[in-house]
Parts: sequence; structure tokens; C-alpha cells
Amino acid sequence: MNKKNQSFDYPVSYQSEQVDIYHGVSVKDSYRWLENPDSPETKAWIEAQNSLTFDYLSGISAREKIKERITQLWDYEKYGTPFKEGGRYFYFKNDGLQNQSVLYTLKSLDDSPQVLLDPNLLSDDGTIALSGLSISNDGKFLAYGLSTSGSDWNEWRIKNIETGQDLPDLIQWVKFSDASWTKDNTGFFYSRYDAPNESTKLEDVNYYQKLYYHRLGDDQSDDILVYRRDDQKEWGFIGEVTEDGKYLIITVFLGTDSRNLVFYKDLETPDSEVVELISEFEARYSFIENEGNLFWFSTNLNAPKGKVIAIDILQADKQYWHEIIPEEEEKLRSISLLYNQFVACYLKDARSLVKIFNIDGSFAREIELPGIGSVGGFNGKHNETECFYSFTSFTTPSTIYRYDLTTGISTIFRQSKVDFNPDDYVVKQVFYHSKDGTKVPMFITHKQDLVLDGNNPTYLYAYGGFNVSITPSFSISNLAWMELGGVYAVANLRGGGEYGEDWHQAGMKSRKQNVFDDFIGAAEWLIDNNYTQSGKLAIGGGSNGGLLVGACMTQRPELFGAALPAVGVMDMLRFHKFTIGWAWCSEYGNPEESEEDFQSIYAYSPLHNLKPNTVYPATLVTTADTDDRVVPAHSFKFAAALQASHNGDSPVLIRIETKAGHGAGKPTSKIIEEVADKWAFLLDNLS
Repeated sequence: MNKKNQSFDYPVSYQSEQVDIYHGVSVKDSYRWLENPDSPETKAWIEAQNSLTFDYLSGISAREKIKERITQLWDYEKYGTPFKEGGRYFYFKNDGLQNQSVLYTLKSLDDSPQVLLDPNLLSDDGTIALSGLSISNDGKFLAYGLSTSGSDWNEWRIKNIETGQDLPDLIQWVKFSDASWTKDNTGFFYSRYDAPNESTKLEDVNYYQKLYYHRLGDDQSDDILVYRRDDQKEWGFIGEVTEDGKYLIITVFLGTDSRNLVFYKDLETPDSEVVELISEFEARYSFIENEGNLFWFSTNLNAPKGKVIAIDILQADKQYWHEIIPEEEEKLRSISLLYNQFVACYLKDARSLVKIFNIDGSFAREIELPGIGSVGGFNGKHNETECFYSFTSFTTPSTIYRYDLTTGISTIFRQSKVDFNPDDYVVKQVFYHSKDGTKVPMFITHKQDLVLDGNNPTYLYAYGGFNVSITPSFSISNLAWMELGGVYAVANLRGGGEYGEDWHQAGMKSRKQNVFDDFIGAAEWLIDNNYTQSGKLAIGGGSNGGLLVGACMTQRPELFGAALPAVGVMDMLRFHKFTIGWAWCSEYGNPEESEEDFQSIYAYSPLHNLKPNTVYPATLVTTADTDDRVVPAHSFKFAAALQASHNGDSPVLIRIETKAGHGAGKPTSKIIEEVADKWAFLLDNLS
């Protein structure tokens, strides 16, 4: 089947007379009714849209072969980075096509690993996923969070590691929280919200998070309330016990604002008060470690690319703060203290660089990496001599290394083997200029024998927001695309974190258009340099990246042959009305409270910038019915409005996954189906 051989009879999406007034401007919201996912009208609409979409996708002759190849490629052993606690090692492994990775434990690296937790046994379809874990200091207990159908709502349980048996403890209504054990191993700190309305828990806003302490064996109703702020409904709390067990570090965050506060509580003094160490939202502060009263933090205070400081809590005034590792040319992405050395991971043009510093901040050495790629890991205790890290790139599956901090030598611990030859592919990084002259990096990967004749199907991906850095990583999905002859390009747009806080802020609020200009500039560069042409160029992105795709396809519909906006923020005037959407006002602005924010947001909001009788690129909108991060109403309303506005032959469809959320924890089987649908859709529509 091909788009040219099918006319599309889209389901009826009736338009209401809903009009809202924003700062004197009347704005129609014709599809407001689609915000109620449980209404009979919305349910019928979902069923009709999915019927049309899946009928179309199943009719693409190449789809099954694509799915078979993706499944074949996906079937390889995948390893997570090991970590150590209580004299035990822990790591994740997936045998290949398991829906969820399995948690293993072993007492020495030479032992046979034992299964500690297999999420695949918790549901028949793999839709219950492990969402977090914390091991007690003595290695006896595992606290673990579970998410059902991709929801951000988690339940936490506790397992006896030796026996494998679960304790009766049950912690509910947890969101955006880990668990941190006290040194005596009798319980842990965690954060949660009050119990929501069961029928609307996937849509209602989340305010007033509270920090609790749970003691083993207690009912949740007996948990100790450690900290709350009834005067600050938007504040969230992360409780972290220091390695020496003396302090509880409370990181206070305000939605997705990159700035935060830091409080602490003395755990050795009964009924001690919470002390506000850093009480002004002026920068980001990430706790690294402490030695007695001396606390180390990474921060971007007066250092947009990051630095390390020391604060003596007995002399906590800012005038006594001491700089340990100054800001460098590269962006400081993460740092840990191991074997009395700081292990610092930097980004240099969106690729990893790792440096070791002595405890006084003096440079010791650089860790040699196997190539241009991304590293993760380097976690461990203050005095341990070993740690583990992962390395991956566009053509290198994740390889796990053991690093000896005494010798500086890396050795391979686990290496995945995938059914392809990396030498058959080219990875390059280019730099292009955006509309205002800003230089932007882009990675391009494709087969070695690609001919630059402007005739290659190309998939351009980006994110561009929330200080998120998009770095090289291996993906079976993208490998399958390149096997089909496609070019895969990743642009590192402003709004991300690749070059520090200044780069991030250049794509925020009233400067958000810079992000779209950067993406459009990447597309034009690929065309100008004969990689592709408009009819063969597809754009894709998820969440904030879905907004990116929606904005660019409405601003420049003629520039793209296809668009894949996934779980996108499409109604920029009402994003703050649902679940945790209010938290994004620090990134986007608030269209209700600020006229300036409204004007800039209204100018690019995908839902509000669709124009009647316009030819839009072939579009496959994707979302999921239990996405409570970016509620599916965003995609529902955008798809309905797009179908009403579109005046071309190409399909504009919506694919609505069931028993899935924003993306985290999605079972392998569902991922493979979705990827096969995406690539089949592009092959059928990129002419």
C-alpha cells in the first residue's frame, strides 16, 4: 500500500464552541472535549482513530519484514552498569527479548549471578516495570518501586535479599522519588503526594509533595512526616542520606527549574530541626559527598558550565564557600567522589570526556575512552578502589568497563554482541549555523556506501529543552533505519544542556523560537549538503521533542516529507492544567499569568498554529492511554485539528498505545511494534 493509492476518511471530530480569553485575546478550543479520556465520545474517537491507523499500518507490505529484522537485531544480551552495596554487586541484564530487564546480585565478580527481581513475572504482558531501587547499607534489604502501564505513580515494596521474600510493607502514591536508607538499615526516606482521586489520578495536578521516613514493618499510615511546606505547593523534595549516615540532605526542587535549594537534617541528634543551607533559588546545587562538616557540591553558580565547591556547614555563609574545581571549557555533566578522587564527566561538543581530580581539586589524569561516545556510571563509595562505567556510541552497543582507581586501568566486564558490522557505518559530527548565526552541532550516521545525491530517506531527531543533553548512544531502532538505507541525524539544539546553562537558557521561554530555528536550520543543512530533499526528510522527537516537531511542521510544512511527534506537548496554553505540567512553567512560561509569556507561547503552540487548507507532511502522532506526564489529550486535540486542517494526500494519523505511559518501562514487545510502525510509515511516505 502507498499513500497515493488510498484516500483517508478520518473519524468525525466535532468542534465545540469553547472560547477562552487570554489577556484580551479570544482563543478557540474546539476539541476541549477530548481532554476527558473516560467520556463515551472520547473512547469512541480513540477506537475509530486506532482502527484507521492500524488498518493503514498493517497494509504496508514492508512492515512485517521490518518488524522481523528489528526483532532479530534486538535479540542480544544487554547489561546494565554494576554497583556495589553491603558487600554485594548488583546489575541488570536482559537476555534479548525480555519485556523488562532482570536485576541480578552476586557476592563476588567470580560468583554465579542470582536473580533478585524479575519484573517479567509481575504481569503477563510486561506492563509492570521496575521504576527505582535502593539497597540497605548492610546489603540485606531491597526497596523497589513499581510502575504499572507506564504511569508516573509508583508503589514501593521491600524484599529480603537473602530469602528473596517480600516483606508486607507497601508504600503508595509515590512520584518523582527514590528511597534512601538510614545507616542503621531500619528504614528509608522517600517523598510522596496525598492519595489522589482514583478516577482522575492520571489527569489531576500534583501539588504538595511531602518527605517521609518509613520504618521496616510499619504501616504506611505510621510513616514519620519529615518535611512539608504548606506555603509552597509546588516544592518537591529529594531526601538523601550521606554515606557516613550523619546527615539527611534535602534537595528542594521547583518543578523542572534547574535551580534548587539545599537543606539538611542532623540524623545523630534526636528531633533535630531542618537547616536551610542554601535558601535562595539562584543556581543548581548537586550534593556530591561530605567529610564531616565539609560538604561538596557541583553547581553552576557564576559558572554556567559547572564547577565544584566546598561548604563547611559550621561556616555556611557564602563568603566562606571554597572553589575546588573551577569551571572548565567543557560542560560538567556529573561528578562523584571515589577513592578520595573526584571523577568528573564532561561534555565536549556533546560527547563524553572523563577527568580525575585529587581531593584538593588538582588535575590528576584523563580516562582514555574507546572513541566518540557517551559514558555513564562511576558510582561507588568514598573509599572503594573500583567502579564501573558504560560506554556507547551510535555504532557501539553499550560496553561495561571495570575501572581500577589505583592503577587507572579499564578492563571490559561485559560486552554486548549485536548482529551487525559497525565498520559498515560512518559517524560524523558537523557544525551548521542557525538563523541568528549560532553554531550548532549535529551528528550524522549512515552506511559507508551512501551516495550524497540528495535522494536518501533521512530521519532528523532532536529534543532541545529542559537542560537535557542528547549524546551519542546505540539504538537498535536507529540501526534498523540505517539498514533500510536511511540517514540518522541528531541535532544538539539550544534549550538542551550540551554547552551549559547559557545554552539551556537560550532556548527557554521567550527564546523558545531559537530551538525551532536550530531544528529548521539542521533540516536545511541536510538538504543543502545533498543528504536528502524535503520529500525524503522526516523529523521526530518525543515529549518536549514532540512539541519541537509540532512547532516546526506547522511553521515550515513544505520543508518536511513526514513528521513523527511522540507524546508531545501540543496545547501550549493548557499544559499546566494537568498532572505535573505546571512544573514546566519555568521552562516555557505561564500563558495565564504573564501576557509576555502568552504572546511568545501562542506564536508557536502547535495546536494553535495549524492553518486550514494547508498541505502538511505525512504525520504519525503517537501517544499512550496512561501517559500521566504529558497527558494524551495534547496529542488527541492536535491530531483532530490536524486532520481538519490538512489539505493533502498524505496520511495524518494518530497511534494510541494501550497500557503504556510516557515511555519509561515500556515492554520490549510494545517498543518493537511501535518502531516497526514508525519506519514502515516513513518508507511508505517519503517519496
